[in-house]
Amino acid sequence: MSESNDIDEGFYSRQLYVLGHEAMRRMGTANVLIAGMRGLGVEIAKNVILSGVKSVTVQDEGLAEWMDFSSQFFLLASHLGQNRALSSLSQLSALNPHVHVNAHTGPLKETLLQQFQVVVLTDSSLDDQQRFGTFCHSNGIKLIVADTKGLCGQLFCDFGEEFEVLDADGETPASAMIDHITKADPGVVTCFEQRHGFIDGSTVSLSEVCGMTKLNSYGPVDIKVLGPDSFSICDTSSFSEYEKGGVATEVKKSKILQFKPLDEALVDPELLVMTDYGKMTKHQTLHLAFQALHGFVKRVGRLPMPRSQSDAELLVAMVTELNKVSQLDQLDEGVVQSLSFTACGDLAPVNAFIGGLAAQEVMKACTGKFTPLQQWLYFDALECLPEDNGGEGEQLTESTCSPRGSRYDGQTAVFGSGFQERLGEQKYFLVGAGAIGCELLKNFALIGLGAGEGGHITVTDMDSIERSNLNRQFLFRSQDIGRQKSEVAAQAVRVMNPNMNITAHQNHLDPDSEQVYGHTFFMGLDGVAAALDNVEARVYLDSRCVQHQRPMLEGGTLGSKGHSLVVVPHLTESYGPAKTGSQNAIPLCTLKNFPHRIEHTLQWARDQFEGLYKQAAEHVNLYFRDAAGFLERTLGRGEAEALEVLECVWGGVGGQRPQGWEDCVGWARRQWETLYNNDIAQLLHCFPSDQLTSSGLPFWSGAKRCPHPLTFDPSNTTHMDYVVAAANLYGQIYGIVGTRDCSAIRSILERVHIPAFTPKSTVKIHLTDKEMEEERESGNLDTGRLEELQKKLSSPPVNSAALQMHPIDFEKDDDNNFHIDYIVAASNLRAENYDIPTADRHKSKLIAGRIIPAIATTTAAVAGLMCVELYKLVQGHRKISSYRSGYINLAVQYCVLSEPLGPQRFTVAGKEYSLWDDFLVYGRCDRGQEMTLGELLLHIKQTYNLEITGLFYGNAVLYDVGSNHTERLVKSVSDVVSLVTKIEVPQHLHMLEMFPSFAEDEDCETVPPIRYLFR
Repeated sequence: MSESNDIDEGFYSRQLYVLGHEAMRRMGTANVLIAGMRGLGVEIAKNVILSGVKSVTVQDEGLAEWMDFSSQFFLLASHLGQNRALSSLSQLSALNPHVHVNAHTGPLKETLLQQFQVVVLTDSSLDDQQRFGTFCHSNGIKLIVADTKGLCGQLFCDFGEEFEVLDADGETPASAMIDHITKADPGVVTCFEQRHGFIDGSTVSLSEVCGMTKLNSYGPVDIKVLGPDSFSICDTSSFSEYEKGGVATEVKKSKILQFKPLDEALVDPELLVMTDYGKMTKHQTLHLAFQALHGFVKRVGRLPMPRSQSDAELLVAMVTELNKVSQLDQLDEGVVQSLSFTACGDLAPVNAFIGGLAAQEVMKACTGKFTPLQQWLYFDALECLPEDNGGEGEQLTESTCSPRGSRYDGQTAVFGSGFQERLGEQKYFLVGAGAIGCELLKNFALIGLGAGEGGHITVTDMDSIERSNLNRQFLFRSQDIGRQKSEVAAQAVRVMNPNMNITAHQNHLDPDSEQVYGHTFFMGLDGVAAALDNVEARVYLDSRCVQHQRPMLEGGTLGSKGHSLVVVPHLTESYGPAKTGSQNAIPLCTLKNFPHRIEHTLQWARDQFEGLYKQAAEHVNLYFRDAAGFLERTLGRGEAEALEVLECVWGGVGGQRPQGWEDCVGWARRQWETLYNNDIAQLLHCFPSDQLTSSGLPFWSGAKRCPHPLTFDPSNTTHMDYVVAAANLYGQIYGIVGTRDCSAIRSILERVHIPAFTPKSTVKIHLTDKEMEEERESGNLDTGRLEELQKKLSSPPVNSAALQMHPIDFEKDDDNNFHIDYIVAASNLRAENYDIPTADRHKSKLIAGRIIPAIATTTAAVAGLMCVELYKLVQGHRKISSYRSGYINLAVQYCVLSEPLGPQRFTVAGKEYSLWDDFLVYGRCDRGQEMTLGELLLHIKQTYNLEITGLFYGNAVLYDVGSNHTERLVKSVSDVVSLVTKIEVPQHLHMLEMFPSFAEDEDCETVPPIRYLFR
């Protein structure tokens, strides 16, 4: 980022929702030095540059060699023998135009370090770490040491004697609506129908309290939690009586952390942070083993050779000697030996994980945002090694792991040459080429997945590149904006590894794409990687993998949080069934009449946008396309919905169509009056501010905020923002060009007539969604109006082509299209109606745009974990204890790796099955004829000794023993499916999945499906 305090919100959009503007400004003043430009160094540099610091200097005296290419993604073959820092400079500089990137090819010296606020050491000696660690600690420079050796990694942080953490976790402060406050010592606060989310010792501020108003100005108060909906505060015994209302909001406090310099922290193993609780002894041993490695290099002049028994024995002896001082209760010599065997290796997935964590620590050092690592973290993935060191495959020896002058030498040193060939032969399907997709493709290219003879990667993503992608989807550049993500990503990784066999598609993954990604396609795969941003798509892909017995790697992020999951056929659970989001849905009655949070008004504004500027225009166009069919379909949806839709259509077809720009402004002004004055006045007419419930309590209390109407004021910025945005959007759907000229619009407004409002006594306000649904189902509607509209619309206008409308799809990332302008104004005006604190444009865009906060560091770390599991899949590991599910929160350095769960199991007729099991039936006989339904039932009986009493294809009943389905028994199975569903079985469909019920176990709720191959 430049020296200016201006933040490029278009570029940093998703990261801003993780860090916030203040942290971004602080980061924009930081100068960072990253020493070492092998795989780990370039990974950290990439993430830090994308984050938006002021400058990054990369330092390396070394020359590029083949061992670097297994993880250094910005080196080309032409860079062999050239300085690594200089060779990487142009690509690093292209990542972020706001960051100054420099290269330093000389040695590290204290005079150089003095120029930086943060120093990162990678691939450094222990002597240098201690020397520069002491210097940095004494001079207020934040120091991060990161190192990887084969399948092991190390991370250390020293942020000085006193480091202020301004925001420990980055979470939105918890808040709760108050139901009651006692007048006592201490006062007890009871919250309204929700868990307050506070913990003991939380500090909260109270506002909007009626009656006991002194609390509103009392200031932050420490609380004691009494229960999920109550907590105690200060002495309120001398305050006025509580009447109603109030909001309790968490107040975040900064804290001071103290760090030890590296030489002191080396002998303080209590500072270890465990990432894998099954490996505590391993990580304590690694703390000594990494120190011993430095001693080994100092004594021998090199790292231990791959699979060298003599080198391993020497390293074990050196660790044993160190332990005479540390005196660990348990020393894991097997870990030391494995580290020695693999220390020469340089693996892209391990560097991606450690590099993501290290870069996040840089950002913490620059900003004070989030809790830094105190102070050591160790990681190992030694379970990636063969479960039986070769077994049926290649035995790992000094010979099989020796360098061959290949770009994969750093990986062969760990896994051997035979494993490299297996990686190259893999056929993988990557779904998604966004942030995680880019990181996965980078790792695929570096490890050589599908880059050998017979290997291949298919990547699909239907999205095109937008500017907001550039901050974390690092394969894309500004000149790629508008191009397809999958094509650009595939092109970029071919540059990294020219041997990549990769095909880019732009297909959406859903049932409609099964013509492309059908049975034959999936059966030709070795595995699938999911880089998707929504649950529904993950669930669908997971079901296809279970259906075809294929492993799946899955990962996702949400700001600083991330997860990775490996799905192994017959060994682990699958991703699982659909998790609906209905539990988080806002009740319609809340949106319509009783909002009490800014999220409610923003969702209301988004619904207004969709209804006014998209759905209405779509309905009109569908009507023009086929008036009779449209009316028939609409009336079939029920009278209530039909009335809403036909009113909408008549508005776009009849005399209400605007004839010019002035009409659009007049419409916008009348909309304003309806929404922010008349509707509120009507609500207060039905429920006055002093209304009491049947229990004698105030109606407007608890979650019901009493609103007040607004009076339009053309000098009020928000009022005019609404009119300008609403009028322009309304003009767009009718093809009328508008303007932003507020002076001209004010002139038009002076001529707009606003009729006086008279409240209606017949209007019914629904207090719950249930009331609303009952009203719709009761048929208590204006049927006369519905018949009138039906008659008016029975004959479409003859000039319907000229009356076509232009629906607007909501686009949150274009600041010039009036979309966010409308949302912000519409929401904040409604918030003003209900005395809800308003939201700025940034927050409004996040909530209404349903933006997923994202940051490059989390993405890199998650992709690294996914590819660590990929190694195990290609190895063919069959022990569930070898695999790991990962859960991380880089904000608080929470990294937990755990053994995945096994698959769900169930019993049918006394035999145990899992979700991976099926009854596989080949539906063609030797003569090529397809099996009949009767033959299928007989086949199941003879093969599995199970009698089918019912057979279902989706919701369709193909066979029921209690029904007269005799004629179906002699038809082919696919013909029966076509007969029952009334849809021809598509030619591309090779397999039908059907679910049976059995006479032997009719009460069994879960049974394996019948997977019927008939083509």
